[in-house]
Amino acid sequence: MFEGHGYYRSKADPQICSRVQNDKFTLTSTWTDNILGASSTLERETLAKEELAASYELKDIREAKLILGMRIDRNPSSGNITLSQRVYCECMLCRFRMDDCAFISTLLPVGSILSIDDCPRTPEEMDEIKDIPY
Repeated sequence: MFEGHGYYRSKADPQICSRVQNDKFTLTSTWTDNILGASSTLERETLAKEELAASYELKDIREAKLILGMRIDRNPSSGNITLSQRVYCECMLCRFRMDDCAFISTLLPVGSILSIDDCPRTPEEMDEIKDIPY
């Protein structure tokens, strides 16, 4: 789809294509017939849309608000983009019948990294969590 325009397909995720020219990048992500893109400049965004429009019928819906159930928040003054998984978390709470639980701050310090080494190993540790469904 994009390779003819100088894009490279990601080996880790074939739906992701990128192009870098003169320190300017364009990144696209494709799901079936939906394309989400980001460019380092408005010029590159326009170019990508023109290239796609030459091969496909496009409907530009402007700035995306959601991606894979995550809300996209933009801060134009800082240039930051953040993703919020609040809706996903609320769905998981409902799924495990915890939607009426009391919210508290995490007991872990900010920046904590969890790994497989943190999983229960002994029979006592396994018994301690056996009734927890997550």
